Amino acid sequence: MKSKKRKANLFERETVRVYRLADAPAGVAGRTAELPVNARRMAQMLERRGLSPGLACGLVRLFEIAVLVIGGILCLRVGSAGWLPLALFSTLLALVTVVTVNILNGYDSLLLRSRRAQFPRLAGAFAFATFVAICAAELADQLDRPFLESLALWGASGFAILGVTRVCLGARMRLWVRNGFMERRAVVVGGGGAAEAFIRRLETNPDNDVRICGIFDDRNDDRSPAIVAGYPKLGSVSQLTEFARKARIDMLIVTLPVSAQARLLTIMRELWVLPLDIRVAASSPDLRFRARSHSFLGDIPLLNAFDRPLAEWDMVSKRCLDLVVGLFALVALSPLMVATAIAIKLDSPGPVFFRQKRHGFNNQIINVWKFRSLRHEMSDPTARRIVTHNDPRVTRVGRFIRRSSIDELPQLFNVLTGELSLVGPRPHAVHARSSFDQNFTEIVDGYFGRHKVKPGITGWAQVNGWRGEIDEGDKLQKRFEYDLYYIENWSLLLDLRILALTPISLFRSSGAY
Repeated sequence: MKSKKRKANLFERETVRVYRLADAPAGVAGRTAELPVNARRMAQMLERRGLSPGLACGLVRLFEIAVLVIGGILCLRVGSAGWLPLALFSTLLALVTVVTVNILNGYDSLLLRSRRAQFPRLAGAFAFATFVAICAAELADQLDRPFLESLALWGASGFAILGVTRVCLGARMRLWVRNGFMERRAVVVGGGGAAEAFIRRLETNPDNDVRICGIFDDRNDDRSPAIVAGYPKLGSVSQLTEFARKARIDMLIVTLPVSAQARLLTIMRELWVLPLDIRVAASSPDLRFRARSHSFLGDIPLLNAFDRPLAEWDMVSKRCLDLVVGLFALVALSPLMVATAIAIKLDSPGPVFFRQKRHGFNNQIINVWKFRSLRHEMSDPTARRIVTHNDPRVTRVGRFIRRSSIDELPQLFNVLTGELSLVGPRPHAVHARSSFDQNFTEIVDGYFGRHKVKPGITGWAQVNGWRGEIDEGDKLQKRFEYDLYYIENWSLLLDLRILALTPISLFRSSGAY
């Protein structure tokens, strides 16, 4: 047992830094293989995205806060207080109720789908919020009969409205789970007996919201049959990387034993570049992990190898920031963009804009807009030849707008359409090469791991001086490391900090040609 624990702890330490291993083959993370016919069909079926359980639970929280705040304003009377104090008091009361429900696990997806289990938690939350309101009123010398009657009305009406809503919502959510509209889509990595045991155990939890979409395994012998527990094997691990970029899935579950460290680490080197939750099924009941390192599917323990960088609500908040700031920036900078377009047209013949294929989120190919800075007859849309110092292809206007990054401003349109974010790793051209004619994936191991979030107009690497020509391998390695830091430490505050530092960083334009 102690030996198993030591092996598990070693695996936990190794997986979190697997992409930094020096012995990983160059470009291994970017290797893809053509999908078999059945895998392509399954990927097409999973192209459309439904409502994730996490997002649904968050929407329920927002709805209940709104109901309780409005109910408090309509029902409560706190002395002769005006509307603003009343609204603040109602908001505080609503937050106390919702936070208490959350502490009691009342916003768990499984509990929201239940028929009765959520009501004791709801009643307990209202009781605690009422107690807090009475204590606050007593301290403010506002505790009288009218206030108590108003508080009782608020509690009774709020409990009734939320209770009825949850009954209706629970029925709808159960239907959504059965129809596949609200589910967590998972792929099992590793076939054979371990995968079958995991799937059979998962099926004993009929209320779980996980849908197994298929199995991927490198083995093609008797240890990994074509059908496991009724689910087809769709391909190999290298083909899974391509499958995950075409299909909308949420989770990879590795069913290999933790003792098989060599094979596990090999698989992790292949899969860590994907923006998915990666879990390892704890096949042995004797294994014990730290609380933060494991989660459960029903009663099945899973080791958390990797988490997606941005969960559902993180993505929503980042998208809101992109839309608000991006639209404001487009309006504010429109005079500069018009002047730049006129200058380009007067300086050299050719179009004002050009589009270039670059790697986007999850390694998808996107078309990025830029102001044209090269002579039209010498254009290089594939970026196979990097722009260098005193490059004869660059126009006079182009030299200025490249050094000042004005040529990047049309990418605000990409931000509004959702292909780019304001902040993120800079998108590199699909066929980009260094000035010493080497592919980026040959310079940096695990290079495609920087595509686990949307690329951005500016990024952590750029504001720290790592922009411009790649004439040394260390420059790309440094850029990669700063991009990984951003991905692993993302927050809205970090995005705002980078946006604030971007204008300052433009004065350090060395290397930008």
